[in-house]
Amino acid sequence: MLHLDPLWVLLVVALLVFAEDAFFLGFAIPGETAAVIAGVATALDHVSLPVAIVVVVVAAILGDSVGYEVGKHFLGPKVLGRPFLDRHRHRIEGAQRLIRRRGGLAVFIGRWTALLRAMMPALAGASHMRYRTFVIWNGIGGIAWGVTFVMLGHVAGTSYHQIEKRAGHWVAIGFGVIVVLGVLLWHLRRKAAERAEERVT
Repeated sequence: MLHLDPLWVLLVVALLVFAEDAFFLGFAIPGETAAVIAGVATALDHVSLPVAIVVVVVAAILGDSVGYEVGKHFLGPKVLGRPFLDRHRHRIEGAQRLIRRRGGLAVFIGRWTALLRAMMPALAGASHMRYRTFVIWNGIGGIAWGVTFVMLGHVAGTSYHQIEKRAGHWVAIGFGVIVVLGVLLWHLRRKAAERAEERVT
């Protein structure tokens, strides 16, 4: 993606972030990764940082808003009871409990976990959360999440660029590999913890 024209980079990032929440596809579409890639592109002077932040934030907020409408009009008990969602039943029920306990705050909390980020807007709509409440918390969450992950990508890209200039290309690659392995290890440990929690419950 980083070798595409800047407009294409922004378009692909926007579509990934939007579709993750709008169409209940966060199980497969890496919106979080797309936001980080946008940040890396800004560090390489391929894309403007303010523009990247605005694109990611707007796509996140609009995606959640569409997800809310999908949940409100199409996502009912019949759909949620379908067998293809059985493997995620525990998380869906947990998200529903979170909405009942926290209301609008659940929309903000859900923004920070991949699966909840995909489900929360639709579940908020299905639970008939007031749209005004949803919009407020969706806006706060979208801004905080978008800025955070674009800046994470920007800092990572800047660090790589600085290391490459000062210590050479291969050292920078080694640094990149270490960072990627660290993120992968964190992801695998989080998945293992989630599976262990499911077995306990």
